[in-house]
Amino acid sequence: MRIRIVDAFTDRPFAGNPAGVLLLDSGTFPDDDRLQRIAAEVNLSETAFAHRLPQDAAADWALRWFTPTTEVDMCGHATLATAHVLHSTGTATGTVRFSARCGILTATAHEDGSITLDFPTSPLTPATVADGVAAALGAEPLSVLDTGEHIGDLLVELADEKTVRGLSPDVRALARHSRRGIIATAAAEDPTCGYDYVSRCFFPNVGIDEDPVTGSAHTALAPFWSARLGRDDLTGLQASARSGLVRTSVRGDRTLLTGTAVTVIDGELLA
Repeated sequence: MRIRIVDAFTDRPFAGNPAGVLLLDSGTFPDDDRLQRIAAEVNLSETAFAHRLPQDAAADWALRWFTPTTEVDMCGHATLATAHVLHSTGTATGTVRFSARCGILTATAHEDGSITLDFPTSPLTPATVADGVAAALGAEPLSVLDTGEHIGDLLVELADEKTVRGLSPDVRALARHSRRGIIATAAAEDPTCGYDYVSRCFFPNVGIDEDPVTGSAHTALAPFWSARLGRDDLTGLQASARSGLVRTSVRGDRTLLTGTAVTVIDGELLA
């Protein structure tokens, strides 16, 4: 199997969020144990596996995502990485439809090299701040919301951008407070810098202490900040060490995520 490593939500190598991408020649997935072992070997926050579907299917490709420890329902950056591989190799053009655990997703390539993903908007419901969240995160929440079944995070609003950037959480303690992890966010200190809000994402329950740039988290961040700022179209900066920008557009029950990607490794899985 051919394997590629793609940096997503960035226009330069060694930034954004790296994902493994394997386009399978067969019309089915290998068994789950093999997929998980490959993802553990790749050891990135996500590895995507995709195979073609029949022409009469509701989508063009079947798509699954695995962290080093588990399969997940929804992943943005590995979907962007997969779409980038399909388009950069000439395997697909225009809009590609993916069938995934969270439903049908689409990825549309643009002339400038960017790709727009169409994902379900995460439902946000107020949540009680559990004892220990502030201590584990290292900052006092202004508000906390649950993000629904597909991503299973707590969205935690903090006082300002400086607080988000300065977080050094106890990720083991954070694991007790959500299904996947914590999305910490605040408004941009200076919106003229090219982004409207910042975030950082900690997902210890799926084997990822801090995810560099998380597309799925922006299906919750986008509606949250669109409601606060009064605009449907925004740009989020995920302020990890690698960093990356996600352009977001809220369209009711769907959220559009736009970014670019770069292939950095192209090789062959021998085992």
